[in-house]
Amino acid sequence: MDTLSAAVMLFLIMDPFGNMPVFNAVLKEVPEPRRPRIIARESLIALGFLLVFLWAGQPIMSFLNLRPPTLSISGGIILFVIALRMVFPRHEPEIEPLREEPLIVPLAMPLIAGPSCVAVLMLLASSEPHRMFDWTLALLTSWSLTAAILILSPLLIRLLKRRGIMALERLMGMILIMVSVQMLLDGVANYLGLAL
Repeated sequence: MDTLSAAVMLFLIMDPFGNMPVFNAVLKEVPEPRRPRIIARESLIALGFLLVFLWAGQPIMSFLNLRPPTLSISGGIILFVIALRMVFPRHEPEIEPLREEPLIVPLAMPLIAGPSCVAVLMLLASSEPHRMFDWTLALLTSWSLTAAILILSPLLIRLLKRRGIMALERLMGMILIMVSVQMLLDGVANYLGLAL
């Protein structure tokens, strides 16, 4: 996988368009001038968390005695479930705005730095550890786009409206379903290759 493909995949997994309504609902009670600073702070926390798992992914996998096929299969399953929810959203209860500023949960984790994103980063790091610079660049690129979209979310929501955001999220979900199936197939193929 090249750096650009990894960046696009990570961007799709971070799902900024799907997260925009959630961010705005959670921050509803926060004064509008303060919101971009909170989103920037939470985005930086998420980036730090993701960088730790990218760079420490291989030692963690070795410590837990996990092989890349295991991570690929489990990451593919998690990603598939998330992508299905993006394509076929369920009617969920309205999100209550927080009375105080959020810190780490739920904005940084799990909305930006979710389990599927962590799994993909650990898989990239363990499958081609000599390309850590490329994977870091891919993460920084996808994170920058995600953070910019989330910071500009009030403007984008006004421009795209609810239907436009739903259409974008479903398109991203369809692409993610294909990515998750490929991850799953790669994991099974690698496992069978190791087992034989």
